[in-house]
Amino acid sequence: MVDEVMRPPPNDGRAPLMVHLKELRNRIMYSAIALGAGLLVGMFFGNPIIRLLIIPGGDIGLITKTVMEPMSVYFQVSMLTAVVIAMPFLVFQLMAFVAPGLTSKEKRVVFSILPGIIFMFLCGVAFAYFIALHPALTFLYHFNSSIAAAKPSLSTYINFVVRVLLIFGVVFETPLIVMALAKIGVVSPDWLAHRRKWWVLIAFVIAAIVTPTPDPLNQTIVAVPLILLLELGILLSRLVYKKKRVWVPEEE
Repeated sequence: MVDEVMRPPPNDGRAPLMVHLKELRNRIMYSAIALGAGLLVGMFFGNPIIRLLIIPGGDIGLITKTVMEPMSVYFQVSMLTAVVIAMPFLVFQLMAFVAPGLTSKEKRVVFSILPGIIFMFLCGVAFAYFIALHPALTFLYHFNSSIAAAKPSLSTYINFVVRVLLIFGVVFETPLIVMALAKIGVVSPDWLAHRRKWWVLIAFVIAAIVTPTPDPLNQTIVAVPLILLLELGILLSRLVYKKKRVWVPEEE
């Protein structure tokens, strides 16, 4: 009687899954440590950052409705500062986790576009802080002031300012999004150029949403940069767009 050969059980994928989960756990742990370190810095500079966020409001007289509101705003701003400080490290941890599943070409594309993403986001935040916020807040504050003086709370004001800063930061990613779509062949520069009039309409709709003021001047201040961003996106798309080759059978 011949003894049966003991064969190893089929690979059911459990080992790779456990490896990925362990890697994910480590990346999350490193990210949490980075956020903790950033939170310490944010708590140290919490009040100066709040004062910076109040500057675009000008002479707006802020109030607090509850005794806990100043503390909650302080920790909110501190946590937001922690995320901003730790963001490069968080992005690195994310890329380190997904990089093994990318091809070398995909890695080059992703790592080459990351600096541009950060730069354009900061440009959007700077535009909102130095240009868009003050006119919008001034209009809102003085609108119908003869009937009732606006006295926004500290938390309401900070939430509004932070939301506008983040929205502008994301909107300023438009050129890179257009370039990425052209790179993979979803859109073409000519297709985008022929639809400029639609983007002008969309830009003013976005401006009306971002700046909750009926003042045409404030909406134009926001819409014009959006239109210029699309033009920049069209220019970048011309640099990376490659026409899809159509196979034509050779004549005998």
